[in-house]
Amino acid sequence: MTASRTARERVRAELTREITDIARRQLATEGAGGLSLRAVAREMGMVSSAIYRYFPSRDDLLTTLIIEGYNALGEAVERADAACPRDDYLGRWLAACHGLRDWALAHPHEYALLYGSPVPGYQAPQDTVPARLRDVTVLGATLREAHEADAVDPPPLRPLPPDALRADADNLRTIMAGVPDELMFRALTSWTALYGWISFELFGQLNNAIEERHTAFDHSMRTLAALMGLR
Repeated sequence: MTASRTARERVRAELTREITDIARRQLATEGAGGLSLRAVAREMGMVSSAIYRYFPSRDDLLTTLIIEGYNALGEAVERADAACPRDDYLGRWLAACHGLRDWALAHPHEYALLYGSPVPGYQAPQDTVPARLRDVTVLGATLREAHEADAVDPPPLRPLPPDALRADADNLRTIMAGVPDELMFRALTSWTALYGWISFELFGQLNNAIEERHTAFDHSMRTLAALMGLR
């Protein structure tokens, strides 16, 4: 019975992987909004009713793709960070940024699922949160550890964060414990610029404008590092 159950579990895992692989290819041709369980079943040669034993709805399949995408992106950023000396905070920031961009360029349709336009009618469940935080946790840890090591030297900032943002600062503190509000909002500005840069590149806003993309990206990330005081 144990061997039989193991065999069934292995077959189920293989079919689940095949379904998600086909669904990822479908993202490239139809976009997330056009994802169809029936189309996936048709490509697999499976009756449409059978696929619902693996994914009860399109939203369940989307959630799996989103979690796998965030985990793959997070792993790429973690791997880039781990390759740097722990006290090279500027190097860690740059490595994480380039790791994130490299993954996005290699997986543009998955990145679009994670950071592109929301899928109409889909609401991501809480199950996606741990995976979603993996990449920003790396970025937050770099700044937090630099602050703890007294290795942050940011330039003067005006205007300072207003008092109305204190509650938001507390939310960010779950990722950057012990980091002062001013530094956290420098990080927020830097992170939004990082993801915005990548989105501009992937979605065509830099076409016919920036040709030396790698060099321009690296310069922008170094500028953001200086804003946060990573030198």
